[in-house]
Amino acid sequence: MTDTTPAYTGPQRVFSGIQPTGSLHLGNYLGALKKFADLQAEGHDCVFCVVDLHAITMPVERGALIDQTRQIAAAFMAAGVDPAKSVIFAQSSVLAHVELAWIFNCVARMGWVERMTQFKDKAGKDAERASVGLFTYPVLQAADILAYKATHVPVGEDQKQHLELSRDIAERFNREYGVPGFFPLPEPMIKGPGARIMSLKDGTKKMSKSDPSDLSRISLVDDADAISKKIRKATTDTGVIPATAEELKGRPEVENLVGIFAALSGRSVESVLAEFEGKGFGVFKPALAEVTVAHLAPITARYRDILADPAGIDRVLADGAGRANAIAAPIMDEVRRVVGFWRP
Repeated sequence: MTDTTPAYTGPQRVFSGIQPTGSLHLGNYLGALKKFADLQAEGHDCVFCVVDLHAITMPVERGALIDQTRQIAAAFMAAGVDPAKSVIFAQSSVLAHVELAWIFNCVARMGWVERMTQFKDKAGKDAERASVGLFTYPVLQAADILAYKATHVPVGEDQKQHLELSRDIAERFNREYGVPGFFPLPEPMIKGPGARIMSLKDGTKKMSKSDPSDLSRISLVDDADAISKKIRKATTDTGVIPATAEELKGRPEVENLVGIFAALSGRSVESVLAEFEGKGFGVFKPALAEVTVAHLAPITARYRDILADPAGIDRVLADGAGRANAIAAPIMDEVRRVVGFWRP
């Protein structure tokens, strides 16, 4: 049977956000920040958010959130996101996020949210003591996206399930309130090398700021010596660099390092393998360190310069909040009308 439901016909828009928790690392850069800058360069209408409301679903040191928010905003800009071309703002400064999240809490179904695997991962064995916010934050993610009627979301593989929930919520809202095509069904954008960067110590685990080993990640503030040391000590195996991508399967640490080389050098995995085929890690690791330092050094320098001017960051965030509100406000006016709330 052919689906005759009218499709969304509004403007195309990209939305994404990063939590202001902990220091940023290479995985954040290649998996998100670099892609954000690339999307802007391709001419997309981009809205980028520091998701501070999501940050408080887990304990946050008192007084730390403002500086952490500035750090993420600075990282956006250091990576190449231009606040004159894209919107950069703090999630909590636009009230549409929380208002739409409540409406979506009443649209979503318990069974949908209970299937979200990240809650189980983050809550661990003591789920009953986890905050309600941690359980429902995928619904807030849907509100983050749809408050701007975003049509595309750059996500990692681990977030695809949450984006599917956003699509389910949008579809149900459109159907239940009789407004076909009101909200778009946002599409994931997962492309190119670096979509998922793994730990330097364990290629089966995602690179994470919560890993107790500092050697597991390359921080955006690491200097050349620290980067070279971490790559030199990165876990590998006893083999050599293979000839084909297929031969990387079953060698997660090697696959990760080759993927990092490809992403930072702007080359394909196949091109990197062709250069290093049959060579050992005594040859490959120094080359990877050189590429990594060359790529990250100017970004790290810009990052530190931007962080040195917190007032300048605040001006960017204030301007971004105004522009984000200008997009979300008329959308929320329509949502209130559709839901049937009393309006003066």
